[in-house]
Amino acid sequence: MSETAGNSLERMLGLLDLFSVDQPVWSTEAMMQATGCTRSTCYRYLKVLQAAGFLTPVAQGAYILGPRIIELDRQQRLRDPIYMAGGPPMKQLASRTGHSTLLCMLYSDTVMCVREEISPNAPAGLFSRGQKRPLFHGAASKVIMAHLPPHQLRNLYAKQTVIVAQAGLGEDWPSFRQAMRSIRLQGHCVTTGEFSRGIVGVAAPVFNQAGHVLGSLGLAAQKKHLPASDIPAMAKLVMRAAKAASERMGAHGLGVSLRARAVG
Repeated sequence: MSETAGNSLERMLGLLDLFSVDQPVWSTEAMMQATGCTRSTCYRYLKVLQAAGFLTPVAQGAYILGPRIIELDRQQRLRDPIYMAGGPPMKQLASRTGHSTLLCMLYSDTVMCVREEISPNAPAGLFSRGQKRPLFHGAASKVIMAHLPPHQLRNLYAKQTVIVAQAGLGEDWPSFRQAMRSIRLQGHCVTTGEFSRGIVGVAAPVFNQAGHVLGSLGLAAQKKHLPASDIPAMAKLVMRAAKAASERMGAHGLGVSLRARAVG
């Protein structure tokens, strides 16, 4: 594929990035303004995306996401190795602790939730499947970041020095490296209120068979339901569940070669 063709494909797929929970409907005109595409180019992209089922036309020349995405999500739920490997350990962890459990994976320079087991006392607005969060906040994110290869951590720090400092992870490279090392040595990460006030997160890393970090498995609870005295015991259960998920990865084919995608 030529560079021009590759750029064109990227711009076409970029139209899908416009759709969100806050703005699920986009007109052709609005997409042209947001992307800078010419009218003829935008119509050509829309024709291809509609034919593939990724977009569906609605009234007044507008579009919403199409049924092909639902089909692909079903396939992911049935065959995604991370989703499958994490299921039983997550359910067992939720049953033993009474708290909601989350399975997340590294996705570019963010962390995405791929599965959740919701408890009756789940916090409002709990991180859920399909949502993304930055690498620098929350137990589920930090424990993944801490297990990235050294060269990725160094590159990440060089590009995000200010954000690292703002997140309290170090004012320079040695202190950031030490913060990541501390999390690795503990085998888990605990945070409180970094996304939602009063919410405690406890997470441990999930690896593929080659030992590369893929994501994290953890729990989330309201602080009033998870006193500090209970956290050490909860951390042990979380690490045990994450280890079980890692061990199960090899039983699902793709888990052997599946690699995390990180921007470092």
